[in-house]
Amino acid sequence: MREDSSIKIGMRTFISAVIILGCLMIIAGVLTYVIPAGEFQREFVDGREIVIPGTFEQEAGRGYPVWRWFTAPFEVLWGPDSVMIISIILFILIIGGSFAVLDQSGALAAAIAKIVAAVGQKKYLLLSVITFVFMLFGSLLGILEEIVPLVPLAVALAWSLGWDSLTGLGMSLLATAFGFSAALTNPFTIGVAQRIAGLPAFSAIGFRAIVFVLIYIILIVFLVRHAKKVEKNPEASLVWREDAKAKKRDTGADLNVDSVKRGPLVWFAFILVGVLAVIVGTSLTPGLSDYTLPMVALIFFVGAIGAGLSAGRGWSVWRAFGKGVLGILPGIFLIMMAMSVKFIISQGGVMDTLLFYAAGAISQTSPAGAAILTYIVVLVLEFYIGSATAKAFLVMPIIAPLADLVGITRQVSVLAFAFGDGFTNVLYPTNPLLLIALGLTVVSYPKWFRWVIKLQLTVMALSLVLLLVAVAIKLGPF
Repeated sequence: MREDSSIKIGMRTFISAVIILGCLMIIAGVLTYVIPAGEFQREFVDGREIVIPGTFEQEAGRGYPVWRWFTAPFEVLWGPDSVMIISIILFILIIGGSFAVLDQSGALAAAIAKIVAAVGQKKYLLLSVITFVFMLFGSLLGILEEIVPLVPLAVALAWSLGWDSLTGLGMSLLATAFGFSAALTNPFTIGVAQRIAGLPAFSAIGFRAIVFVLIYIILIVFLVRHAKKVEKNPEASLVWREDAKAKKRDTGADLNVDSVKRGPLVWFAFILVGVLAVIVGTSLTPGLSDYTLPMVALIFFVGAIGAGLSAGRGWSVWRAFGKGVLGILPGIFLIMMAMSVKFIISQGGVMDTLLFYAAGAISQTSPAGAAILTYIVVLVLEFYIGSATAKAFLVMPIIAPLADLVGITRQVSVLAFAFGDGFTNVLYPTNPLLLIALGLTVVSYPKWFRWVIKLQLTVMALSLVLLLVAVAIKLGPF
């Protein structure tokens, strides 16, 4: 019987993340003394808070108290984003406990073994298909945080096919984030931004389809080349030592895959089907998207407990669940630290000042320069504000009217917003999604950064080229 949770935050991963986030918190605090405070007026439109252009005013005083830089991780729990943060924390804890139970029941290992046996020699076709599906989730439905529970499955599958944890993260987390930005109908980026800009819903989808295909080609070439390199020489992987230890721990458990009962596999199938149904259903049903995380967590919890009990684990199911929660617990503090960077900047009155200066720079440049500057502004704001919808309501009311003044179409400004928002979701350490997804594996943030940085730079270069093409053809309708 498996007694240890297969999901836990490694000490080295935790310490490196704490150091990085701690430095970013200090930098954010220093910025509140360097940049003068200011604020735009806001109004509520359809229940959402939106910035009113032309209302910026500087405020008296400067600097967020130093001692509050270090209490910010705890203050976020009752700050403006408290409901969202607490929801994510509860979601991650339930997922951590549920995966520990699934691992103990043998359902996870048995399911992976059956997939590998069915694939045979067509594993690179499987890699291409899985990557494409995850990209579609992000591109069509705006799915991102919801795929976190599927990351350990992708990593386990990658191991079974002779690859490494990075490959598993690439075909799940990386693919979803890239699809999120190469959006076809993503309601949280394209949908919201186009509505604020006054554009027809999901217009210019043909151009974005070309973007999606180009990004997919770049990503799949990157993943296949990496997977083949690791398959040929496992030590070529940045995480081969960490993977070797994790594989040894898992294969050392006294679990005979062939002896796993049918019950746990049925419950595991229930989880997969249920999660996919919730993701698609809530994305297509207005008003239900806010309940996606709780529903996914509930399905994982019910399915995992069912799998454990049907495997005859009895009371040890609850012990495994508790150990899974304890294993993922350090990640909660990382979430709080990541969210505190935005909290410090916002409470120090710097966020609106940065946006005001950026808008001034955009208004005084050429059409091509305006498109590129809009992209850069969103890239910078993405470091502090992970939510695509929140950024859209902050940025687009200011950027869209500026587009008319500088000679670019509003559609181009929306495209620049989408490019700046999504790709770096899996690059910036201030994004809780990235930290938790890495925490569910053996991959530390520094090694993740080393692995993806060239790919990210390539995608950034392509984004700039595509923006210039959109400017040249006056991507519309307006």
